[in-house]
Amino acid sequence: MKSIIQQITADNKQREQAAAKAVQQEILHPATDNKRRNFLKKTALGGMSLSALMGLSFEDTMAQTTSKVKRASSPSDLKITDLRYAVVQNVGRTPIIRIDTNQGIYGLGEVRDGADERYALMLKSRLLGQNPCNVEMLFRSIKQFGGPSRQAGGVCGVEMALWDLCGKAYDVPAWQLLGGRYRDKVRMYADTPEADSPEEQIKLIKYRIEDQGYTWLKMDVSISELKDIPGALVNDKYWKDSKGNLSQWQGDYMSYANTMHPFTQVQITDKGLEELASIVENIRNVIGYEIPLSTDHYGHFDVNNGIRLGKALEKYRLAWLEDVVPWQYTEQWKQLSDALETPMLTGEDIYLLEGFKPLIEARAVDIVHPDLVSSGGLLETKRIGDYAEEHGIAMALHQAGTPISFMANVHCAAATQNFLSLEHHSVDVPWWTDMVKTTDGRKLFEKGFANVPLEAPGLGIELNDEVVKQHLSPMDKSYFAPTKEWDNIRSHDRSFS
Repeated sequence: MKSIIQQITADNKQREQAAAKAVQQEILHPATDNKRRNFLKKTALGGMSLSALMGLSFEDTMAQTTSKVKRASSPSDLKITDLRYAVVQNVGRTPIIRIDTNQGIYGLGEVRDGADERYALMLKSRLLGQNPCNVEMLFRSIKQFGGPSRQAGGVCGVEMALWDLCGKAYDVPAWQLLGGRYRDKVRMYADTPEADSPEEQIKLIKYRIEDQGYTWLKMDVSISELKDIPGALVNDKYWKDSKGNLSQWQGDYMSYANTMHPFTQVQITDKGLEELASIVENIRNVIGYEIPLSTDHYGHFDVNNGIRLGKALEKYRLAWLEDVVPWQYTEQWKQLSDALETPMLTGEDIYLLEGFKPLIEARAVDIVHPDLVSSGGLLETKRIGDYAEEHGIAMALHQAGTPISFMANVHCAAATQNFLSLEHHSVDVPWWTDMVKTTDGRKLFEKGFANVPLEAPGLGIELNDEVVKQHLSPMDKSYFAPTKEWDNIRSHDRSFS
């Protein structure tokens, strides 16, 4: 950016000096009358001219010469020049990307938590030299390289960064580019993970309500809670790892973690159902019934056990049951929705609107739940929400990343009418909000509601470099280093003959 402003300043100095010389020549010209001569002298002496700035430092010169300039670029001349990354140790590992341009402005994006920055880096060669404001055209050219869940992270992170850039180029918030906003504040729901004891989980819940002011909560109700209770589960021992856990997150291809729900034949006994119901009842006794309470992370069991669990929890009027079975099984979701009064919800691993259409058109769910860094980015997620709305289905947003993807979700939520609530997954991380600075001075969120940037361009945030550097992944401490090895395209990408 400095080289561009230096060039502009140098050009302006030449023009200013030429203009000053012309004024001086007119003052000295015999044909200039006294009235005109006095006017020209006052003009030359009054105000601040660029030629008078030549003795100032670069920073002072820049401040003076741009003090009244609208800080937007020339959008039609923008070109992408680079794509770089930094990996933050947030929820697992979360890669942040930065797309640079020939005009010094840049866009921030994010690859989904737990994904690989190379999903984004492989797209760099398809973006170099392109105008980032052609967001939809660029998205269509790269979306073939995305897929379900984390595989979509590169495409979505790039799309996010392009909207940030486009907003900065045109000096408007991202929500304005999506068609305008429906709301100035975005309601959030606080994720509450399993704790070591019921008492500890109640403590976490109270912190969210009483200290943080959340008006919507989500909690885990997992069969892993039953591991030490004899007679609570059937066929669970076969699937336990070396530590005696039913781990949903780690393991080889044939492990419990990677076996889809219908294929484990783990069953919950009546005793197990009573134990899980008591966990929810304890939380309801603390928060009452005025606060919506959602549930998630039940474990891997089939649709029949899902229905039995849903019926055991129905009296607690849950806001939704999330991801009871894999999202791919539309007919099983329809079974769940028809059998239970509690709203059904899924979608955090679905890529693009076309992936949501079967569930929406069959009315197999009551709420769609895209994760913007898997669903296709800001515009595609708005399209998903709009399509769901046409079928009488609401939308909540899954989010477990840094403040960058959080703010992308805020803009999307502001622009989508049938939006319900946005997840905040890092309630207990004290440095999470410090990773960014808002460009309009607002707080990211207050009392369970995110503040929509009303005028700040793009996503409305910039990185707080020093804080981000303190929380880089121990496996990769680089910070937006050059990525020249990803500059060259090596394949023919057309998807038709």
